[in-house]
Amino acid sequence: MVKEKISNFTREFRKTLKTALVAAFGLVIALAWNDFIKTLVGTITTLSPVQGKLVSALIITFLSVLAIIAITHFIRSE
Repeated sequence: MVKEKISNFTREFRKTLKTALVAAFGLVIALAWNDFIKTLVGTITTLSPVQGKLVSALIITFLSVLAIIAITHFIRSE
């Protein structure tokens, strides 16, 4: 009984650790793209800084939603 509980705990711990590491790498990727998208939007638009930030936020939101849809479609959870 104790051995089974330890096995379940180990399995859940590894699963949670894997999820946390994937999220951490996702954050690193997002931060890397952040400057690029800001520069790209700043170059494309000649709007005021506030409107430029709005355009940037809309583009990031749109791309993020597409990525979430793709991830949930292609990666099935167990």
